[in-house]
Amino acid sequence: MLFAERGFAATRLEDVAERVGIRRASIVYHYRDKAELYDAVLASVLGDLLARVEAALTATGPLGERIEAAVSAWVDCVGARPSLARLLLREVADAAPDREPALMRHTRGFFDVISRVMAQRSGDPLLAAGGVDPVLLASTIAGGSVFFVAAMPALLPGRVLDAMDPARLEALRDAVLRITRRLLGTQGSLLVARPGRGR
Repeated sequence: MLFAERGFAATRLEDVAERVGIRRASIVYHYRDKAELYDAVLASVLGDLLARVEAALTATGPLGERIEAAVSAWVDCVGARPSLARLLLREVADAAPDREPALMRHTRGFFDVISRVMAQRSGDPLLAAGGVDPVLLASTIAGGSVFFVAAMPALLPGRVLDAMDPARLEALRDAVLRITRRLLGTQGSLLVARPGRGR
């Protein structure tokens, strides 16, 4: 995905058209301009992620298990779409104090879901005074996984890290879930069963 590789400003519609094998006119037939295309890309990528996270958080069961399921869904999505991780890093890096990042239009749904779950479970011990700080939890999970997938392969000498290796992604998921449990104050066994692994 060119927006993830080059950023919004450096990506031209001609380059997008060439990458997908169509003419520029075909793009502008469907999208008024580059900003509208970029908005559609963000909506597609983040909409899928939001659907997965929302399904996990609004399921039945203990709140801790639902949070772990949402974290696992996040890591799986970032692992399956490394361009999402690069896109998120670029969008945040290109943010300026005088303009709201385009990303903000597509992340409000995440805040809405989290606010709704917190309001419904306000008496839950995880949300009680001194309980989980949702901003700290979200930034730790997002920061660690996005940086691992998007930045670490480029930063290591000799670029020896394949962040998309299934074993690496499994290790990332397990590490992020351990951090999640630490921040939640739940130190039990892995609550989210992975394919090929027991609970």
